[in-house]
Amino acid sequence: MPANLTMDSLKTAIAAGEIDTVAVALVDMQGRLMGKRFHAQHFLDAHDETHCCNYLLATDYEMFTVPGYQATSWEKGYGDYTMRPDLSTLRRLPWAPGTALCMADLLDHHSHEPVPHAPRNVLAAQVARAHDMGFEPMMATELEFFMFEESFKELFDAGYQTPTPTARFNVDYALAETSGDEAVMRPLRNGLYAAGIPVECSKGEAERGQHEINARYSDALDTADMHVLIKMATKDIARQAGRSVTFMAKYNHDRVGSSSHVHQSLAQDGANIFVDASDPHGMSALMKSYVAGQLAHADALTLFLAPNINSYKRFVSGTFAPTRAVWSVDNRTAGFRLCGEGSKAVRIECRIGGADLNPYMACAALLAAGLDGIAKGMTLGPALSGDVYQAADAPEVPRTLGAAAEAASKSAMLRAAFGEEVVDHYCRAAMWEIEEQNRVVTDWEVARGFERA
Repeated sequence: MPANLTMDSLKTAIAAGEIDTVAVALVDMQGRLMGKRFHAQHFLDAHDETHCCNYLLATDYEMFTVPGYQATSWEKGYGDYTMRPDLSTLRRLPWAPGTALCMADLLDHHSHEPVPHAPRNVLAAQVARAHDMGFEPMMATELEFFMFEESFKELFDAGYQTPTPTARFNVDYALAETSGDEAVMRPLRNGLYAAGIPVECSKGEAERGQHEINARYSDALDTADMHVLIKMATKDIARQAGRSVTFMAKYNHDRVGSSSHVHQSLAQDGANIFVDASDPHGMSALMKSYVAGQLAHADALTLFLAPNINSYKRFVSGTFAPTRAVWSVDNRTAGFRLCGEGSKAVRIECRIGGADLNPYMACAALLAAGLDGIAKGMTLGPALSGDVYQAADAPEVPRTLGAAAEAASKSAMLRAAFGEEVVDHYCRAAMWEIEEQNRVVTDWEVARGFERA
């Protein structure tokens, strides 16, 4: 769905005093929105481009300048990227008074060529590849998160040790028990819809204080843009209500994790070409090859579906998070689930991703693998059924960030699709996280060994 402001309507809103600020946002490696807030009139006068430090694609969650990147470093002086606003993404942010937002693409400051490892550019390149093959990639991401009674500042000051979920028991689909959270969820749904993000619904999820929110199926790039805006809006509106949320894959080992399932199909002339009514499951031969490609490359894809050390704590049997990279028919125990069997909405749902994924990189990796399956005419094996957690001979989802990064690094498919430097860049990010973890003494270690060692 296109965003809800044109330059002409923005001019009108500025003249009427409705908008005075325009945020111009890029997406960093972690899937966060970074950028600048412009006085609205200046944006009108000089909206062709702005600039940012190129360290924004070479830092970790703490904004630490990570060593070992080829793209930028202290030795190279941390120069600029050019931010080029994509005016088709201009939209109001109703939860931020007087504010509009525009997504920006990152270009090399000198050549004005797209920065290859910028997440939005990575996905755009795979979408262009699909277009060249005659396909329009269609996707949707489901987003789960936990909501807490304390504010972000209160939890930060307490070291995040005692967050209080807004529910005291599992509230999956429960209307009465989630009504108290409507102080956040109602303005979230309405605010997103008014921003041009077609929210379908929200619901309580399968754990205390957990929620899910879904937006309408759309083209891949629009889906990723909506995903990052939904996350930002959720945090902003929770903050305004004095509450906090987390999109960590697993914030507590006693709780289930939060996922971001990715639904996918390919369209041609507006029609879903995954459909074949003559097939027992309604799957076209092209769809089968697409899914076969994702299964063939599932180990390498996992780096972009589970990009953090914490991501791998989510993969636990019996928690609706998959442990096996197989496909099944409408079966939530498998890594890939066939949805819409026998209908015009038939699609594949990848259930491996956590809520901490970067949607641009996740969607790009899934698309690259699926297109490889089509290009090579890969054959899809039979679906597994029953409790896939117990399928001992089925291929496993990588169990650590190191294993996933190694698989991605060795993936000829990813290197051909993304480029050598892009794969190396994101593998370096993974190794930095591992290096940082290895030097930190955890609460678990202290509690286990302080007296007993």
